[in-house]
Amino acid sequence: MLALSLLALALPTYATQGVNSAPNSAPRRILVLGDSLSAEYGLQRGEGWVALMEARLQQEKIPSQVINASISGETTAGGRNRIAALLALHRPQIVLIELGANDALRGLPLSMTLDHLEFIARSVRESGAQPILIGIQVPPNYGPQYNRQLADAFASVARTQHAELVPFLLKGVADVPDAINLFQADRIHPLASAHPVILNNVWPAVKKSLQRLQK
Repeated sequence: MLALSLLALALPTYATQGVNSAPNSAPRRILVLGDSLSAEYGLQRGEGWVALMEARLQQEKIPSQVINASISGETTAGGRNRIAALLALHRPQIVLIELGANDALRGLPLSMTLDHLEFIARSVRESGAQPILIGIQVPPNYGPQYNRQLADAFASVARTQHAELVPFLLKGVADVPDAINLFQADRIHPLASAHPVILNNVWPAVKKSLQRLQK
């Protein structure tokens, strides 16, 4: 399982103010709605890709506030239940949606996952924020057809809801010959050394969304 248990809602917030930014420029609020892959499961605080994203924003002097609303064990249904409150509380400009892996590992119908993802992305868009949909894949024993269907589902939601799409969060981590050396003992959660690769997969979509906000 991606998660050992559902935890109480925790919203660690990372904020950075650009050194050269204008005094009155408001930080870009970036919300991450994810599961254990985004919640630093098995890692030290600050080692996960979300914290690394906050550090890169600081390095690039982009005024920002990153709200990590990820919970280990979260499903798309859980994200659907939480999204309205999160949008109202944080009023983000960008929302990264990293959910679906636990649905697959629990054998939930793909049609249900698709429906939940569409609802979340639509809620984000209707709030005035930009959704970024982060795709996942499951272990090979699920079969290539299932992963193709999963990829098609993410692409479909991204297309209909006008969301940026990261096709595969763990590209360069789970699909390389030495993948076993990049994962924790459970063979599901990446080691800290893999999270810079994960950030590189996500960063282009984040940067594109940030550039769109400047127009």
